[in-house]
Amino acid sequence: VDNRFTFCAVACLALLGKLSRIKVDKAAEFVRSCLNFDGGFGSRPGAESHAGLIYTCVGTLAITGHLHYIDADRLGWWLAERQLDSGGLNGRPEKLPDVCYSWWVLASLAILNRLHWLDKDKLK
Repeated sequence: VDNRFTFCAVACLALLGKLSRIKVDKAAEFVRSCLNFDGGFGSRPGAESHAGLIYTCVGTLAITGHLHYIDADRLGWWLAERQLDSGGLNGRPEKLPDVCYSWWVLASLAILNRLHWLDKDKLK
């Protein structure tokens, strides 16, 4: 199992008004098991934290009402650290910036109400 599939299933069911058809708490617990020491999430338990996978986990927890599983400050810090001196965003430490991470990082920070932790002037 991979949390990307969990997110897709939860998001689709929520859009269809059928979220009650699954064990929401079990889905949230699986996502919680993917939480790492750095506050981020990997694709499965023990996998490296990655901005794209963080988005799927934060999204699943937001939809299911389990955002309380997240330390928003710790995860917000991890996400804010993805902004490089150039202003661009990377998906994990020591990687180059890539525009695709703008969505994953910015959307996750928005859900966590930590968007203001980025340097907006560098994003221009």
